[in-house]
Amino acid sequence: MPNTAEAFLKFSHVRKTYDQKTLVVDDFNLAVDKGEFITLLGPSGSGKTTVLMMLAGFENVTSGHITIDGQPITRIAPHKRNIGMVFQNYALFPHMTVAENLAYPLKVRRMPGAQIRQRVAEYLKLIELEPFGDRHPGQLSGGQRQRVALARALIFEPALVLMDEPLGALDKKLREQMQFEITRLHRRLGFTVIYVTHDQSEALTMSSRIAVFNAGKVQQYAGPDALYEQPANAFVANFIGENNLIAAGRPELDDAGMVRTTLPDGTPLQARNGDCHAATRRCLLSIRPEKLAIVQPGQAFDNQVTVGFLTRHYVGDFIRYYFQLPGGGRAVVKLLNDTRAPQLRDGQPAALGWSAADSFAFQSDVPLQGEAI
Repeated sequence: MPNTAEAFLKFSHVRKTYDQKTLVVDDFNLAVDKGEFITLLGPSGSGKTTVLMMLAGFENVTSGHITIDGQPITRIAPHKRNIGMVFQNYALFPHMTVAENLAYPLKVRRMPGAQIRQRVAEYLKLIELEPFGDRHPGQLSGGQRQRVALARALIFEPALVLMDEPLGALDKKLREQMQFEITRLHRRLGFTVIYVTHDQSEALTMSSRIAVFNAGKVQQYAGPDALYEQPANAFVANFIGENNLIAAGRPELDDAGMVRTTLPDGTPLQARNGDCHAATRRCLLSIRPEKLAIVQPGQAFDNQVTVGFLTRHYVGDFIRYYFQLPGGGRAVVKLLNDTRAPQLRDGQPAALGWSAADSFAFQSDVPLQGEAI
């Protein structure tokens, strides 16, 4: 974890409101070490892009401070912050060639012509577009244009690069290729990245750490493994990757950090405690689809629930099985597509099992039946 006192980039109690009533960003604090790849992840309207725009200088900070290398930047004009930016729509000059687009930020900084030509040649080679220097952006594919946009943001060697949904306009295959290109260049050149996306798999694949946003607040700031395996609350558990959230009753907490509860039909369950406390009226059990098993004869699990089979979706390398839970709700099981994948009939009863250590109990705002809200 970074030492916040020495962090390369630091947000301290940053807030943003447009109407002086509603906070779009609420008490945002973040510390980023030099060379990290940080993703701001969340649904539309959660505040992540507003944070990026304040960092770039395109939006004013209502209150709080942003520092880079210990220097406050909130009063510095955007063009003087020495920050590279990559946008979803590429933002290339259509009347300029690829080489001219790459040269532009160097000319603005009054670099000598010979150095400009040398730097442009280096970056054309770096993004593997050496034969395309004389072409215009309209003559390139989407992936090629995005590589040019990335190179233009990096060519003047900024210490910090901001990327706002840069792969959103690309198809799945191109997105995956560009994820590889961006991470390759990041590892080779060592620049710091603040990356905005709503794509969970993209964030998990590329990031050193991820800040998960909801309603203007960071719900959790951690590495991809920790977010997936140890989510802080039900929102993070449900937003990161595939997940089952099973409605259960009042949680009983023990000193070992475990929770015991029941389903509506009385089936007992146990899980690790996520964020439940003594006053929690009802909990949600979180369990990843790949952690669930369709119970076979002779198998025993900490948790075992009788369910009814609904349907299955063939995805190729794996199969999703959908089941009806007792008392309502559904559960999804994700199994590899191999000879052990079971064949089930619609409505066939089955049992799902899982380890208590693989599931978490989180607070739920839904009251128990018969309780006042």
